[in-house]
Parts: sequence; structure tokens; C-alpha cells
Amino acid sequence: MEKLQGKYLPGEFEKNIYDFWLDNNLFNGQISGEKKPYSIVIPPPNVTGYLHIGHALNNTLQDILIRYARMKGYSACWIPGTDHAGIATQNVVEKELDKDGITRFELGREKFIEKVWEWRNKYGSRIISQLKSLGCSCDWERLRFTLDDGYVDAVNHEFVKLYNDGLIYRGKYMVNWCPRCLTAISDIEVEHREKKGSLYDIKYPLMDDAAQKPSADEFITVSTTRPETMLGDTAIAVNPEDKRYKKYIGRRVLLPLANRVIPVIADSYVDMKFGTGALKITPSHDPNDFEVAARHNLEKIDVMTEKGIMNENAGGYSGLDRYKARTEIIKDLKKMGLMPAIREHTISLGTCSRCDIAIEPRISNQWFVSMKKLAAPAIEAVKDGKVKFVPKKWEKLYFNWMENIRDWCISRQLWWGHRIPVWYCNDCSRMIVAENTPLKCGCGSSNLRQDSDVLDTWFSSCLWPFAVMGWPEKTEDLKYYFPTSVLVTAHDIIFFWVARMIMMSLYFMNEVPFSEVFINPLVNDIYGHKMSKSRGNVIDPLSIIDKSGTDVLRFTLASLTTPGKNLLLGNEKIEGSRNFANKVWNASKFVISAIQVAEGLFSDDILKQDIPAEPDLNIWDKWILARLSKTIKLLQRYIEKYNISFACRTLVNFFWNDYCDWYIEAAKVRIYDKGKTSGTVNAKNIPIYILWYVLEKYLRMLHSFMPFITEKIWQAIPHQGQSIMSSEFPSPDIKISSTSLNIAENNIKSLFDIIVKIRKIRSELKVNPSVKVEACVVAGSKEAEGLISENGAYIKELAKIEPLKTGAPADKKGYIKAVSGDFSIYVNLASVIDADIEIKRINAEILKINSEIEKFTRKISNPQFIEKAPAEIIEKEKEKLARSLSAVKVLQEQLEFMENINKS
Repeated sequence: MEKLQGKYLPGEFEKNIYDFWLDNNLFNGQISGEKKPYSIVIPPPNVTGYLHIGHALNNTLQDILIRYARMKGYSACWIPGTDHAGIATQNVVEKELDKDGITRFELGREKFIEKVWEWRNKYGSRIISQLKSLGCSCDWERLRFTLDDGYVDAVNHEFVKLYNDGLIYRGKYMVNWCPRCLTAISDIEVEHREKKGSLYDIKYPLMDDAAQKPSADEFITVSTTRPETMLGDTAIAVNPEDKRYKKYIGRRVLLPLANRVIPVIADSYVDMKFGTGALKITPSHDPNDFEVAARHNLEKIDVMTEKGIMNENAGGYSGLDRYKARTEIIKDLKKMGLMPAIREHTISLGTCSRCDIAIEPRISNQWFVSMKKLAAPAIEAVKDGKVKFVPKKWEKLYFNWMENIRDWCISRQLWWGHRIPVWYCNDCSRMIVAENTPLKCGCGSSNLRQDSDVLDTWFSSCLWPFAVMGWPEKTEDLKYYFPTSVLVTAHDIIFFWVARMIMMSLYFMNEVPFSEVFINPLVNDIYGHKMSKSRGNVIDPLSIIDKSGTDVLRFTLASLTTPGKNLLLGNEKIEGSRNFANKVWNASKFVISAIQVAEGLFSDDILKQDIPAEPDLNIWDKWILARLSKTIKLLQRYIEKYNISFACRTLVNFFWNDYCDWYIEAAKVRIYDKGKTSGTVNAKNIPIYILWYVLEKYLRMLHSFMPFITEKIWQAIPHQGQSIMSSEFPSPDIKISSTSLNIAENNIKSLFDIIVKIRKIRSELKVNPSVKVEACVVAGSKEAEGLISENGAYIKELAKIEPLKTGAPADKKGYIKAVSGDFSIYVNLASVIDADIEIKRINAEILKINSEIEKFTRKISNPQFIEKAPAEIIEKEKEKLARSLSAVKVLQEQLEFMENINKS
């Protein structure tokens, strides 16, 4: 048994402990006929990723669950992996090439993909190393990558099966196009943000059909936020119910700048209250206009290139960037007198979630998945409770999206990713959809070319829960570990990932992929603000690990995780967890030193036994064992309900309050009181054994949350087994009658009340902690007298009393009386306090704090302060007022005590 040396310095042992776990294959899931499976698949971080605070929280929670399941006797398997992250990874490598003045087009597709693989092999393991530094007990032998060979086979199988079943089709439709990434992106990859913009009124001259020329004084004025797209207008639309424009329906107008004649049409889509109530219809550059054009059989004219540059259809504006073209068009329309008004207008700007560039609606030939048929059983699975969201509120978001689901554009105009498994014959134009590369076309030609597009990253990751286990092969892993037990993820990918996994799992496996989805909270700063570089409030998890250790980071995040509430993280919270880790370390050092004194106590036979016989235990021993049992039960309930913050609070309260503040201090009374015996066992060995017994079980309870410190301490105390992580989670069953435990708890509560009353008097009257005072305790019954008699040594030590007498003092002068249940307590303070001086001091302090209360009250009552000050400042002022009022209340009680002393 090694001794814990010095201070808690996690940096000195955490890596060695992790290597010990790896060397002994303690993370490996074993297929077992004797154990039930428990599996989790990691939400695969992007191969470009690094460990941010959101990753740290998400993976800490997964590790808590998997370690707990392992200790509960399940064959637990946490499958890790990374995502190839199509757009993100391609962007990173393109930026690297750009530093050398090279584009991917100059390299060519094959060379560029080689460069991406080089980058992935060099940097792709960074996030894996960081997850290991977080203590993640993943089964690293099962590590997967969404572009490894087996996974490519799974994705090809998925595509071909869906295509053959009529659920994948190709067509020209309006998509979200990123002019920077040069690819289509799905609706949920578009981020919308409110932005101040302008609403432009443009006059379109009505055609004088008789004269075959535009009218000089008759116009329709349209309102638009995008004047640059007017060059692609093919109609003006008005609402058929709009009396202002009914007479113009069916007539034609001249399109300014393009000198093209277009019709005025009626469509109920037009909002009569928006702008002038007349809309320009540009089918190639607006999704709603695209639908209007389909209903009215309108021409579609594209005026931009894929890079957002005006093309040949833009006439004199050809070659200009779309925003430069807007400026020039506005200038020209003003010169022509055709722009009567520009008004401020708030717009919802759609941007690419990867590069933050404004997206461009664009008609493009793309591959789509038909979603309605896939969505229906996935909706029912959640309604029927086969998949449960925690918290349940997220089900509403899930249903809202699923019940209004649109077809999914799955093709991307990228080079890095899963190449679409479709080939075209250059000789007969036949299309071949196949899982493996075809050698020849049906016509006999081998002149084939593969579709140049790749698949949306989410198309591959939606197979994750079963593809990582070897699907479409019928592997042993798949038979044993699928479906998985729980998915832990953030709410922002419920659409991207969670819903699609449920759909694909039901379609391909005929089973849900997991039974529960635990939505972890978002991590905000202490004021509830989102963390961002611009705010300067980003907290780097790796810096916390470097400074305070992994366990401190994990416990901080876990202790703040309440389902349904965002997590508020600040330095104060981190410091609190650091203090708790120090408490565990230092208390364990004391227990280890006590164990070393008790020579021969911990033989192998003793370790196999349970607690000593009941007659050898006093009420302190029984009480801490009862508290341990209740804490184990409570902890299990909280973990299994994903109420992680309450689990942490339970762990802290038991260890800090019950074990350290009370039991350890009470145990010292027997440990340092040499020579006394109880039954056949040396009296001091009983508390030492119970100290060890409770600590050893507590370390197993705490292990899932703080794996490193618990392993380090567990290895330093008598134990059985190779590692704490492969030991059993402690049972709450204790071999003592419940009646005996209840009596012990009730009696201990009485003792606590007496000791706390005495401590409160000492504290509030500022009696020096090292000074012992006289006290008398009057018991109201023979049983109560016996309790005081048996536990007098504990009261004296824990309340710093000397002497402790029974019965009321004959002369009560100088005594302060307190009542606790069946007991009256008299504390003699005459010899340690000058009441007159204390009364003066307390009155002066009350006067000072009352002045502050007046100031805080004036501030909070000031309407201007409430209106202008930030919410966090107002809250701080209210907290100051509450603290001051509480302080005055305590001081007034102290004053009353002192005045009673003088009266006595």
C-alpha cells in the first residue's frame, strides 16, 4: 500500500493512470453470454476538431454513464470515432494550400484528396488524444472513421438500397448554394440571422399595347430586398384579391435595364401588406418565386455564376460581384427615376454554417432523398416511447421538424467525402447505380465516368449507430451491442443527426438505434451569455486540465448539468470543484495514515468480510453506514434519471458534511483515546475499519465522475481487484437491522443539534475557536441522559467544551441558554467575553450596515437604474441588499445574547 504524498497534484499521476488502464485493456467491451450489453456510440467529432468546452461536457457525461454501467455489471462498450466532415475539412486544406498560392483546381481531384488524407493522418488524431486526456474510457480498439473502407461500403449500400427502393432521385430544383464552398447545402446547414437591410421600391413601366411601347406615366412599383436579381425577373405578381392591382392582371410591363417585356400575374402567395403589395418574380434566385414559376409556367433565367458573379444574362453588369452589381443597379435606377424609395428593413440573412458567407438560392441538378416515407415510422417511434428524449421538451422540436419535413438534398459539389456511387456511360449515356465500381456498361462499353459529387456528411453519419459495428455485415458486435443504450448529444443536431439516425435505423435495421436521447445543456458563461471569441468569454478545457486537473474539469461540468437548463460556467465553480478534490485527497491521506497505524487489521480475510458485528459498532458507526446506504440509493436514482447535478451534490454533501465534518472528527475521539476496548476488538480499530470501509465504497461511487483521483487513492488503500474501474458499484444493503439504523440516526440528530447550537453561539459571539468553554446540558428524559453520558466525549471534542456538565447551572449569570428538542443547553461565556465591549461593537456594525442597506434600497428603487443597468448588475445589487439584511438579523440576535448576559 503506497502513501499519498504531499499536495493534490493531478498532473503528476493522471497520464500514468490512463496508460495503466490502456495497458490492461480495461476499456474493451467483451461480448458475453453472462452479462447484459450496454453500449454508447460517441457523436463523432469532426476530424478537424479540437476539444472545446462543449465536447468536454458531452464526453464527460458519456464517460460517467459508461463507467457507471461497467461497474453495475454490464458489458459496457463506448465506441469512438471521427467524422470526415466534408466541407469543414476541405476548407481547412484549401486554406493551407492558399498559403502557398495553390488552388485545388490546379492540383486536380486525386492530388487534392491525397493532400487531405495527408492532413488527416497528421492532425486527425489530435481530437482523439484530447479525448484521452479527458479520461474517456472509449474502446479504442473499435475506433472508426466515416471514410474507412468498411464505412464506405456501408454508405454505398445505403445509397443503392434507397435508390432501388425509389427513395433517392435526381432533379433540377432550387437549393441553398454557397458561393464560397461552391456546393449545395441543406436547409438546416443554413444559419439565419436578423440584420438591418433595405427595402427598395422599383418602378416597372406598363406596356402600352396599342403603341407597342412602355407607358411614360403608368407604372407598377414593386418592393424588393435584392435589386441585383431583377435582371432575372420573368413576371410581376400581385394578389388576386388586391383591388389596387386587379386592373393590371394580364397586362405586361417593361423590365428596366434588361428591356425585356414580362407579364403581370395573379398569385395568392403575394402578401398584400408587404411593401407595395407587388412582387418581382425571379424563379432562378428565390425558392418561393421558383414555386410561383412552376404554377404559371414561367421562364427561369439565371443571372449569376456559381461564385456569385453576374453572368452573361446580366448584360452590362456581367462580371460584377453580386453586391457590387446591386450598388451599380441602384445607381442606374435612380438616374432613370425608377427608384422612388429606399426604406430601412430588417432581413433574415441566410449564411453558410461553415464559412459564414451569404447563401444564394440556385437551381441546380442535385440528388435528393424523399423523406416523408422515412419520417412516418420515426415519428411513431417517439410517440410510442420506443425512443425517449431527456428532457421530454425536446420531443416537441423533433415532432415539429419531422411532421413538416422536406426532401433532403444529399449531393455536395466537393471532392472530399463519399463519392456518389453512380456512373455514366460516355457512349450510350446510361446511368449505373452500384455498390462497387462497374467494369462495363450494359451496352458493352467500358468508357464510364463516376458522378463527380460527394454525399452530404450527414448522409454517412446517420448510419453511425450500426455502421460502426460492421453493418451491412451481420457481425457479432451488431448482434450483441445494437441497439445502443443511450445517445448523449446537444439539441442543435436533433435535425441534422438524431432524427436521421432514427429514420435510417428503422429503415435498415427495423429497430430504433437507441432507447433514450439525453440532450446535454449548452455551456454559457456565468452570466448566461453564449461563449464566443468576440465576447472574450471562451473557457478552454485544456487550460483547466493543465491548471487544476482533469477530474476538476469533469466534476465542474457534471455538477452544473441539470436537464433542460443551460450550464453557467465561471472560475468560481471551477475553484469549488478544486476545493472538493483537495478535500477528498486530504481526507484520504488521514484515513491512510490511520490504517497504517492499525497493523494487521487489513488481512485478505478481513477484506472479504463485510462490516464488524453490530455489538462492536456505536451509534456514530451505524449512522455513517446508514447515510452511506441512503447516499448510494440516491446516487443511483439520479444517474439513471440523468440528473447529473443532483448526483454531484449528493456526492459532495455526503463526503464533505457526513464523512469529513462529522464522522472523521468523531472517529478521532476513539482513535486517539488509547487503551479502551469494546467487545473483543480494539476500540480504535473499529472506527479505522469503518473509515476505510466507507471511503473504499465512496471512491467507487465517485469514480465515474472523477476517475483519476479515485483510482490513485483506491490503489493506496487496502482493496481487492486490479482497478477501481473494474470493481463493482457498491450495494446499498447493510447487514444491520433497519430499526437499529433508525435509532442511531435519530440519536445522532439529537447530538448534532446540541453541537450545532453550541457552535452557533460560539461563532456568532466570535469566541476564539481554540478556547474551550464550559457548558451544561439538561436532558428531558432518562434515555436522553444516557445519550449524553455515552457521547459526552464527542460533544466535548466537536463543540470545544470543557467541562461538560449535566443539569442546569445553579447561578445562570454569564450563561446563554439554547433549547434543542429534549435538551436545554447552557453555555458559559462570562469568562471569555466582555459583554459591554461586544454590545458597543455590534451596535456600531449594525449602524454601518444599515447605512449600506439604505444605499442599496435607493439604487434598486430607482426606475432609471432598473431601466438602464445590465441584468447581471441589478442582480448583484439585489444580492448585496439580501446579504446586508441577513447580516443585520444575525447582529441583532448577537446583541440580544449580550444584553441577556448583562441581565443575568
